[in-house]
Amino acid sequence: METQGVIGEILYWARALLDYLLTPWFFYQAAIIAALFLIARVLSWRVEPKLEERARTIKGRPGLLRVVIALLRRVDWILFNAFLFAALAIMRSLTWPSRSHFIYLTLSLSFAWLFVSVLSRVIRNRLLARVLSWLAWIYVALIVLNLDDEAFTFLDSLALTIGQMRLSVLLVLKAALFLFLAVWLAVVVGRFLDNQVQKSDELTPSIRVLTGKIVKIGLILLAGTVALSAVGIDLTALTVFSGAVGLGIGFGLQKVISNFISGIIILLDKSIKPGDTISLEGTFGWIRELRARFVSVVTRDGREYLIPNEDFITHRVINWSFSDELVRLDVEFGVSYDADPHKVSELAIAAAKTVSRVEAARSPVCWLTGFGDSSLDFVLRFWIDDPQKGLTNVRGLVLLALWDTFKENGIGIPYPHREIIMKDTASDAGPQS
Repeated sequence: METQGVIGEILYWARALLDYLLTPWFFYQAAIIAALFLIARVLSWRVEPKLEERARTIKGRPGLLRVVIALLRRVDWILFNAFLFAALAIMRSLTWPSRSHFIYLTLSLSFAWLFVSVLSRVIRNRLLARVLSWLAWIYVALIVLNLDDEAFTFLDSLALTIGQMRLSVLLVLKAALFLFLAVWLAVVVGRFLDNQVQKSDELTPSIRVLTGKIVKIGLILLAGTVALSAVGIDLTALTVFSGAVGLGIGFGLQKVISNFISGIIILLDKSIKPGDTISLEGTFGWIRELRARFVSVVTRDGREYLIPNEDFITHRVINWSFSDELVRLDVEFGVSYDADPHKVSELAIAAAKTVSRVEAARSPVCWLTGFGDSSLDFVLRFWIDDPQKGLTNVRGLVLLALWDTFKENGIGIPYPHREIIMKDTASDAGPQS
């Protein structure tokens, strides 16, 4: 019976609307609206490019530029609303307000659409922004047309009873809207608090990341609970359902949960932190960011590897800057047997010191390690304090310095050689009988 009453109310308003559409003054107003929209559209084609070119000169304020561009992309709607407002004021001063009622409704709906479309620009996901803008405009349109009570009653009549909880379409829409707004606000506040935590010099990088993640997750959970409670959903009624869903998700998302827990362990034991230089299964680079599921590692060639947190728990990791950033590197080389090994050691140490990345506080050392087949073998050891800048390049610079130094001092670097002796087996064997 309730549904039939709502349908009857809708039919009544439909007949009243049809009668209004057939009046002469409706056609007058419709013609004025169409003409004003066409004029606004033509003017916007000429005005918008010039205004946008000026707006692009705004530097250093991306937030303001984003809002200004969003307004400029809707110059036609701004002009249309201004023309409608002027037409409404003129008509109400010349004739009855009832003869300009359609212009008033059009102005209200047009202004609401302009406001909602500009406000939705704060949402970066364009599909989500468009859906929310349409829902918000429909809601405002129902209020302007005085159809909000009838629409809410109709949506509330479409309900499904689950146990002791009555689940209607209206309740679902309210819950979705409140949940989105609450989570969005929680993300914004969480991001602001996380930025404040990251600026603190009193906390270690790992504690900063851990604190930021706890604050974000806690705010999102709190926002979801408050939003669902605000629309009248009894969370205790969802206990059995959420338990069954949680069990299924737990089996399906074992790796995700494992990586999440591994990330918390990494942050607590401070084994790695942003800025550390690490090696893991052939990947050498520095840690850019710690996430809930993975660690972002940037290599020297510009590639960014997203390594699961679990790998840092179960695999052997080399942290080049765990306790300090000093790293010792070895460069092996050989010289001719004609060279004086004492002088070679002195020249090698002096050559290493000419490289800017070699740590001056810890002097390089050079040792004779063996008598090779064709050379005296040495190892040059030196320290650097910036492994994140690469290891191969600094070894190359040291080798070039050795080459230049040995060339200036007449020390040769031999290359392997072999002697081949050929024998005539036939002549060695002598005459055969």
